Order: sequence, then structure tokens, then C-alpha cells
Amino acid sequence: MEPFWKTKSLEQMTTDEWEALCDGCGRCCLHKLRHEDTNELSFTNVACRLLDLQSCRCSDYPRRRRRVPDCVGLTPAALQAIDWLPPSCAYRRVRDGKSLAWWHPLVSGDPDTVHQAGVSVRGRAVSERRAGALEDHVVDWPGKPPRAVRSKDGELPEDLKETT
Repeated sequence: MEPFWKTKSLEQMTTDEWEALCDGCGRCCLHKLRHEDTNELSFTNVACRLLDLQSCRCSDYPRRRRRVPDCVGLTPAALQAIDWLPPSCAYRRVRDGKSLAWWHPLVSGDPDTVHQAGVSVRGRAVSERRAGALEDHVVDWPGKPPRAVRSKDGELPEDLKETT
């Protein structure tokens, strides 16, 4: 039997399936800057104050939108307009008709492979409580394919290869 992410559209998924699709990388919880004059997006390595920098999960997921009013709720409809999800994001990959990467917990069976593969923000992000000015923390890696995302045989999936 095929897994749900291969047989259902994002709109058809149950709440539990939708939540399970999150790989736990934490990249979507990093602050982004949108330049008013150009609409260009800049990524930072500054994490939302609710992001646990070790687990890369929200420390208060059920109440996150009350505690952080600008927290973006991902829904199938919202995904159509969002341009800042990383190329490795499972929601983006399923939306775009791609398969999940080998390190995704639903594929590997291990929630730690997202960290082992170097995809998560673990060890790369700073909490907004300590960061200071966001402009001092602009980085490009959150919007790029992860460098370490290689299968166990060392191959990088075609759709995750960086183009320069």
C-alpha cells in the first residue's frame, strides 16, 4: 500500500497526516525580511522565540498563534501564496509533486535523520531573544537545498542539487 503523501493531495490529508508531514527541520520558524522596495526576501538564522533549538520543534505548538501573532499557519491554501518555504520542505515537495527525501521521518522511521542529514536548524540558529537586529543575521542557507542531503549511498536527489 502506498503511503498517504503519495496517494492524497494536501487538501485530502487528515489533520494527523498533515502534521506528520512536517519533517521537524525548523527552517520555516526562522525570521525572514521582505524588502519593501523590491519585494526581495532575505533569510536570517534567527529563530522564533518558541522554537526549541535542540529539537527544532515549537515549544508551545497548540498556543503558538496566541503567543506569536505573526506565526504563519500552514494550510493547503496558504501554501499557494507562500514563497519562503525551503526546497527541502515536505509540504512544498508534496505540493510540487515530488517525493519525500530519504531523511524525512516518515521515510526513515527516525525523527533524528533530519538532524543527522544536516537539514535542520540545529546548531545553526540563534533565538530571537539573543539575536539583536535581524539585519545582522542575514544568511542564505535556509532558502537553499541542504548541502548534506545525500542518500545513504551518497547521491544527492536531482531536484535538490544546487544550481549556481
